[in-house]
Amino acid sequence: MSTDDSADDDEGTERSDVGDLDEEFEDLDGEGGNVRERLEESADKAVTGFDEGLVDLLSWVLETETRARIYVYLRQHPDSTSDEIAEGTGLYPSTVREALAELHDEDRVIREKRENAGAGNNPYEYEAIAPSELVRSVAGQVQTQLNTVFNLDRRLGGDEEESGPVTITVEDERRE
Repeated sequence: MSTDDSADDDEGTERSDVGDLDEEFEDLDGEGGNVRERLEESADKAVTGFDEGLVDLLSWVLETETRARIYVYLRQHPDSTSDEIAEGTGLYPSTVREALAELHDEDRVIREKRENAGAGNNPYEYEAIAPSELVRSVAGQVQTQLNTVFNLDRRLGGDEEESGPVTITVEDERRE
Protein backbone atom coordinates (compact mmCIF):
# COMPACT_ATOMS: atom_id res chain seq x y z
CA MET A 1 0.00 0.00 0.00
CA SER A 2 2.80 2.29 0.67
CA THR A 3 3.80 1.89 -2.96
CA ASP A 4 0.30 2.89 -3.99
CA ASP A 5 0.33 5.68 -1.45
CA SER A 6 3.62 6.96 -2.79
CA ALA A 7 2.22 6.75 -6.31
CA ASP A 8 -0.80 8.69 -5.12
CA ASP A 9 1.50 11.14 -3.42
CA ASP A 10 3.55 11.41 -6.59
CA GLU A 11 0.38 11.81 -8.58
CA GLY A 12 -0.91 14.35 -6.10
CA THR A 13 2.38 16.15 -6.17
CA GLU A 14 2.40 16.11 -9.95
CA ARG A 15 -1.10 17.47 -10.03
CA SER A 16 -0.13 20.06 -7.49
CA ASP A 17 2.95 20.93 -9.51
CA VAL A 18 0.84 21.10 -12.67
CA GLY A 19 -1.61 23.34 -10.85
CA ASP A 20 1.27 25.56 -9.74
CA LEU A 21 2.59 25.63 -13.30
CA ASP A 22 -0.84 26.58 -14.58
CA GLU A 23 -0.89 29.49 -12.14
CA GLU A 24 2.62 30.49 -13.21
CA PHE A 25 1.60 30.31 -16.87
CA GLU A 26 -1.43 32.44 -16.08
CA ASP A 27 0.90 34.95 -14.45
CA LEU A 28 3.24 34.74 -17.44
CA ASP A 29 0.30 34.95 -19.77
CA GLY A 30 -0.84 38.06 -17.95
CA GLU A 31 2.64 39.52 -18.19
CA GLY A 32 3.01 38.12 -21.69
CA GLY A 33 -0.26 39.82 -22.54
CA ASN A 34 1.21 43.11 -21.38
CA VAL A 35 4.35 42.47 -23.37
CA ARG A 36 2.26 41.38 -26.34
CA GLU A 37 0.12 44.51 -26.04
CA ARG A 38 3.24 46.69 -25.89
CA LEU A 39 4.67 44.96 -28.96
CA GLU A 40 1.39 45.38 -30.82
CA GLU A 41 1.26 49.06 -29.84
CA SER A 42 4.83 49.50 -31.09
CA ALA A 43 3.97 47.75 -34.33
CA ASP A 44 0.87 49.94 -34.71
CA LYS A 45 2.99 53.04 -34.14
CA ALA A 46 5.51 51.85 -36.72
CA VAL A 47 2.75 51.18 -39.25
CA THR A 48 1.15 54.52 -38.48
CA GLY A 49 4.55 56.20 -38.81
CA PHE A 50 5.12 54.42 -42.10
CA ASP A 51 1.62 55.36 -43.28
CA GLU A 52 2.16 58.98 -42.25
CA GLY A 53 5.54 59.03 -44.02
CA LEU A 54 3.91 57.60 -47.11
CA VAL A 55 1.10 60.14 -46.94
CA ASP A 56 3.70 62.92 -46.56
CA LEU A 57 5.54 61.71 -49.66
CA LEU A 58 2.32 61.32 -51.61
CA SER A 59 1.24 64.78 -50.43
CA TRP A 60 4.26 66.15 -52.24
CA VAL A 61 3.53 64.10 -55.37
CA LEU A 62 -0.22 64.74 -55.36
CA GLU A 63 0.04 68.31 -54.02
CA THR A 64 -2.16 67.98 -50.92
CA GLU A 65 -2.61 65.65 -47.96
CA THR A 66 -6.29 65.28 -48.81
CA ARG A 67 -5.50 63.97 -52.27
CA ALA A 68 -2.82 61.67 -50.81
CA ARG A 69 -5.25 60.18 -48.29
CA ILE A 70 -7.81 59.61 -51.03
CA TYR A 71 -5.18 57.96 -53.23
CA VAL A 72 -4.07 55.60 -50.42
CA TYR A 73 -7.69 54.77 -49.59
CA LEU A 74 -8.44 53.96 -53.23
CA ARG A 75 -5.38 51.72 -53.49
CA GLN A 76 -6.75 49.79 -50.51
CA HIS A 77 -10.41 49.96 -51.59
CA PRO A 78 -10.73 50.15 -55.38
CA ASP A 79 -14.14 50.80 -56.92
CA SER A 80 -15.27 53.04 -54.05
CA THR A 81 -17.79 55.84 -54.38
CA SER A 82 -17.11 59.36 -53.14
CA ASP A 83 -19.38 58.73 -50.14
CA GLU A 84 -17.49 55.53 -49.27
CA ILE A 85 -14.18 57.37 -49.58
CA ALA A 86 -15.43 60.20 -47.36
CA GLU A 87 -16.59 57.72 -44.74
CA GLY A 88 -13.36 55.70 -44.94
CA THR A 89 -11.01 58.68 -44.74
CA GLY A 90 -13.00 60.90 -42.40
CA LEU A 91 -12.91 63.74 -44.94
CA TYR A 92 -15.91 65.91 -45.77
CA PRO A 93 -17.91 64.55 -48.74
CA SER A 94 -17.67 67.86 -50.60
CA THR A 95 -13.89 67.91 -50.11
CA VAL A 96 -13.64 64.35 -51.43
CA ARG A 97 -15.79 65.12 -54.48
CA GLU A 98 -13.69 68.18 -55.35
CA ALA A 99 -10.39 66.30 -54.93
CA LEU A 100 -11.69 63.34 -56.96
CA ALA A 101 -12.69 65.65 -59.81
CA GLU A 102 -9.17 67.13 -59.87
CA LEU A 103 -7.50 63.72 -59.63
CA HIS A 104 -9.68 62.44 -62.46
CA ASP A 105 -8.89 65.46 -64.64
CA GLU A 106 -5.17 64.75 -64.05
CA ASP A 107 -5.63 61.05 -64.90
CA ARG A 108 -4.58 59.98 -61.41
CA VAL A 109 -7.85 58.18 -60.72
CA ILE A 110 -10.18 56.32 -63.05
CA ARG A 111 -13.92 56.62 -62.68
CA GLU A 112 -16.77 54.55 -64.03
CA LYS A 113 -20.48 54.47 -63.34
CA ARG A 114 -21.48 51.85 -60.80
CA GLU A 115 -24.00 49.51 -62.28
CA ASN A 116 -27.17 49.10 -60.24
CA ALA A 117 -29.85 46.59 -61.08
CA GLY A 118 -32.65 48.92 -60.02
CA ALA A 119 -33.71 52.33 -61.17
CA GLY A 120 -32.10 55.37 -59.62
CA ASN A 121 -28.81 57.10 -59.31
CA ASN A 122 -25.71 55.19 -60.39
CA PRO A 123 -22.80 56.86 -58.61
CA TYR A 124 -19.26 56.90 -59.93
CA GLU A 125 -16.77 54.32 -58.67
CA TYR A 126 -13.15 55.40 -58.42
CA GLU A 127 -9.89 53.52 -58.67
CA ALA A 128 -6.41 54.99 -58.20
CA ILE A 129 -3.79 54.42 -60.88
CA ALA A 130 -0.88 52.12 -60.03
CA PRO A 131 1.96 53.69 -58.02
CA SER A 132 4.39 53.07 -60.90
CA GLU A 133 2.10 55.07 -63.21
CA LEU A 134 1.84 57.82 -60.62
CA VAL A 135 5.63 58.03 -60.38
CA ARG A 136 5.95 58.03 -64.17
CA SER A 137 3.50 60.93 -64.38
CA VAL A 138 5.57 62.98 -61.95
CA ALA A 139 9.04 62.00 -63.23
CA GLY A 140 8.88 64.34 -66.24
CA GLN A 141 8.07 67.34 -64.06
CA VAL A 142 10.86 66.54 -61.61
CA GLN A 143 13.30 65.93 -64.46
CA THR A 144 12.58 69.38 -65.95
CA GLN A 145 13.00 71.08 -62.57
CA LEU A 146 16.29 69.28 -61.89
CA ASN A 147 17.64 70.25 -65.31
CA THR A 148 16.77 73.88 -64.56
CA VAL A 149 18.75 73.71 -61.31
CA PHE A 150 21.72 71.98 -63.00
CA ASN A 151 21.84 74.74 -65.58
CA LEU A 152 21.33 77.60 -63.14
CA ASP A 153 24.76 79.16 -63.68
CA ARG A 154 24.30 79.22 -67.46
CA ARG A 155 20.87 80.77 -67.03
CA LEU A 156 22.31 83.41 -64.71
CA GLY A 157 24.99 84.34 -67.26
CA GLY A 158 27.84 82.35 -65.73
CA ASP A 159 30.64 80.83 -67.74
CA GLU A 160 29.73 77.22 -66.99
CA GLU A 161 28.69 75.10 -69.93
CA GLU A 162 25.27 73.57 -69.93
CA SER A 163 25.20 70.32 -68.02
CA GLY A 164 23.87 67.22 -69.65
CA PRO A 165 20.25 66.55 -69.02
CA VAL A 166 19.05 64.74 -65.94
CA THR A 167 17.14 61.67 -67.01
CA ILE A 168 14.76 59.85 -64.73
CA THR A 169 13.68 56.40 -65.77
CA VAL A 170 10.89 54.56 -64.02
CA GLU A 171 10.85 50.83 -64.53
CA ASP A 172 8.30 48.46 -63.11
CA GLU A 173 9.92 45.05 -62.84
CA ARG A 174 6.51 43.43 -62.46
CA ARG A 175 5.49 44.54 -65.96
CA GLU A 176 5.86 42.07 -68.74
